[in-house]
Amino acid sequence: MLRLNRLLNGNNDRPPPLSSPPLSAAPADYSVYRLSAKERVLAAGGAMAILFWIGLLFYDHFAIACCFSLTGLLAPRLRSARMVRRRREELSLQFKQALSALSSSLTAGKSVENAFVSVAEDLAPIYPDPATPILVEFRRIHRRLANGDTLERALDDFARRAGTEDISNFAQVFSTCKRSGGNLIEVIRRTSNMIGEKLDMQQEISVLLAQKKFESTILAVAPLAVVALLKMSSPDYLLPLYEEGIGRVVMTLALLLFSSCLYLSNRIMTIQV
Repeated sequence: MLRLNRLLNGNNDRPPPLSSPPLSAAPADYSVYRLSAKERVLAAGGAMAILFWIGLLFYDHFAIACCFSLTGLLAPRLRSARMVRRRREELSLQFKQALSALSSSLTAGKSVENAFVSVAEDLAPIYPDPATPILVEFRRIHRRLANGDTLERALDDFARRAGTEDISNFAQVFSTCKRSGGNLIEVIRRTSNMIGEKLDMQQEISVLLAQKKFESTILAVAPLAVVALLKMSSPDYLLPLYEEGIGRVVMTLALLLFSSCLYLSNRIMTIQV
């Protein structure tokens, strides 16, 4: 009867048994994204086709265009890096929701361990897909707690694999507060508010940069469109630029300048998570 009363009152700090789908044996590493064979072929093929057309546009030489298109073989690596950044951005936004659910559970009077365990259930209506990364990670934390592991080690492992500044800072603050005997509930609440405000600011900046990214894309396409238009309408006008000697040098410098502008604009408008 005493045990039943403790369960009804929510005073049992031991994590309840798992009722979620089974987890994969290997935890996800968010610093690595492995493309499928189809994604690799599409990324490399599309990049090689575009670069071949640019090579013909700037040099009007089939062999040079073929050599130039070979750099498109690096596209899968760039695609993988872009997907890693996107996964981390999505994980940071999902972690913000998790912190809100965690803060609400602590405010309702749950213990720290039970609050972490209930996060996956609280987020299930928001993320109906059970394979959502944040649900998988908090179910993994649930499993480790049920197996007798500590919450600090589970959070440190999650932060190490996530590779994001917000999750790493939260894990460090939590571990320090747990060792020093601080007010965990207040620390988690204030930390979650700070991280939430930071993510909100990042989202606002992303919205402001969306128009600039669109304008940057138009400015990137415009020089290529102008050269293609001149080549189709007045081929004799561009003929000196395709001749060996100073013409090839000018086109090479123009291509280098064009590539540098694309790189700088992309670096300026990329928000590091």
